[in-house]
Parts: sequence; C-alpha cells; structure tokens
Amino acid sequence: MNRTAVYPGSFDPITNGHLDIIQRGLHAFDTIIVAVAKNSSKKGLFSVEERVDMIRDVVGDNPRIIVDTIDGLLIDYVMRKGARVILRGLRAVSDFEYEFQLAQMNHTVQKEVETMFMMTSVRYGYLSSSIVKEMASLNGPISEFVPEAVLKKLAEKFPKAEE
Repeated sequence: MNRTAVYPGSFDPITNGHLDIIQRGLHAFDTIIVAVAKNSSKKGLFSVEERVDMIRDVVGDNPRIIVDTIDGLLIDYVMRKGARVILRGLRAVSDFEYEFQLAQMNHTVQKEVETMFMMTSVRYGYLSSSIVKEMASLNGPISEFVPEAVLKKLAEKFPKAEE
C-alpha cells in the first residue's frame, strides 16, 4: 500500500523549514505531494509557476516527491489524488489553533482523511516565507533560511541598492 501525504501551502517562497518538513515527512510516507496553492485573494511575490519551478529545482528528481498545484478545496484535491493524509508543519501554539480548526473541518467533510502535524525543527521554529521576503526586501542576510536556487530568485526580485 502506497502511503501518500499532501503537503499544501503557498510556498512563496519555499524555505529551509518547508524542506525540513518534506524530508522528515519522507520517513513516514512513501510519497509526498507538495501542493502549491493558487490563492487568488493573495498577491504573491512569485507566480504559482515560479514557485513550482523553485520547488522542483530544490527537491531535484526525487521520485517520492511530486510537485503540483491546487485550486479549490484541499479536501477535494486530497481525495482526487488518492491520498488520505494532509501533512502540516507547526511552528508555534498560534499555528496550532488555526490548523486544528482546518483539520477538524476537513475530517468532518471526509472522515477517511487525517491531518498529521509535524513540529518544525528547532532551528526553523521562527521561520516563515513572510519573514524571508521582508528580510530580502531590506537586503538582509537570508542565505541560511532558503536554498541557493531560491536565494538567486529573491535577488532578482530585490536587487541590491547601489552603495
């Protein structure tokens, strides 16, 4: 039996914290589908296509990691993919409250789908895409927060100011 989990998010951009959850998730699942959300109410720094390309670039050709896009209800997507687990990373108690509500709602709609919460590694407990974008926009040091390919893409979005 193939154990597949869907790891949804905006990944705008993908960070080392996201990659940590993916890599650790592979210890529990045969396949992880990284589902990049198309959220029309949010204006992302990167287009959905750019985010998908960055994720594919950093995860390489690992056949156990599938990168896809999701438009619509997550629970419907999970069912279409034949998965039965939604994988979510948690950084703090504040994350848990919101994620718990979503997990309960999804489980109410589809009883056979569970949400698995994975605590972030201590070194990424504070890390978010929003913080990375803000640091990058101010030309701050972000090399320890994102993979090299993402660092290059952020540099294109936020060129260094002339000294």
